[in-house]
Amino acid sequence: MRTRFAPAIYLFCFSLICVVSQQKTTAGQPQADPSVAPPGADHTIALDVLVTDKSGKPIAGLQQQDFTLLDNKRPQKILSFQAISGPASPTSDPPIEVILLMDEVNTSFGNLSYERGQVEKFLQRAGGELPRPLTMVFFTDTGTAIGATTSQDGKALLSDLNQSQFGLRSIRRSQGVYGAGDRLQLSLNALRQLIAYEGKKPGRKLVIWVSPGWPLLSGPGIQLTNKDREGFFGDIVALSDGLRRARITLYSIDPLGMADAGGLRTTYYMEFVKPVKKTNQVQIGNLGLQVLATQSGGRALNSSNDIAGEIATCITDANAFYAVSFEAQPGDGPNDYHSIEVKVDKPGLTAHTRSGYYAQPDAGRAR
Repeated sequence: MRTRFAPAIYLFCFSLICVVSQQKTTAGQPQADPSVAPPGADHTIALDVLVTDKSGKPIAGLQQQDFTLLDNKRPQKILSFQAISGPASPTSDPPIEVILLMDEVNTSFGNLSYERGQVEKFLQRAGGELPRPLTMVFFTDTGTAIGATTSQDGKALLSDLNQSQFGLRSIRRSQGVYGAGDRLQLSLNALRQLIAYEGKKPGRKLVIWVSPGWPLLSGPGIQLTNKDREGFFGDIVALSDGLRRARITLYSIDPLGMADAGGLRTTYYMEFVKPVKKTNQVQIGNLGLQVLATQSGGRALNSSNDIAGEIATCITDANAFYAVSFEAQPGDGPNDYHSIEVKVDKPGLTAHTRSGYYAQPDAGRAR
């Protein structure tokens, strides 16, 4: 059965500050999920926690007493706890959704062709029977098309992939800082729109963004005024809060594979992963795809030509995880950052979840 696509959401560039100026967008509010405390509830933080062994395999079967949750290094009482396991666990209600986004803005024509072949290979795995409901999204510089139907039928999604058209970017200023600014603007707007769209749905979502990432636009040649930093800080807070409330774990997969292995670009994003707590710490690199993915509890995967395998690896993270919630601690003021740490009282196991949250988020500061 063919999947219809919602009308393309057209994205427009606005004036640049040095390289870009961003629109103010508020993320959609998720519906209540009966399995855990509501993510949007006042003073309640909901987390999806992945626990892995030393090989990276997700671990099931843990109990609430095995976990210690820290907010700004202070132990917190766990208000709700649910262990979710299995490819199609009946305890997951609503089901976990996978959103597979193909980035045609930040990927070259040649690499995009290879990427599409790998996505096709993934959709044909196991006879086209996918482990999770999946939605295809196509991000171009003329619009973002979100599949109207979510399906576990890889063959139906493959039909939609083959029908979609792709080509060279139409951004005219494709070279230098201005073209990079355009791509950054389009990418952040697409992420905002995806958060708003998925935030209206209940349940957990894994957003797998296949892309080398958008330009980080940080360095000695990029000068930001105090007003610029305030605006970007608002954007950082709004995206972090939006991803959390929409219950999205973000993943990035670099389609350049081994051609980019060992390059500075594959590790440069790590310079910006540390959370931003004050406006004077802000750099545009703090809004990088790999940075946001890491902070959301997801992964930034690169240096592999097996994109199909990496997509499958990301989805496997949902085979065993733990939905927990705790009471947020009051902030010292608007946008006060709180770090989150989850520890497991079992040797050799590591817990992965979002790195923190902003207390009293002031979305009005985002541009």
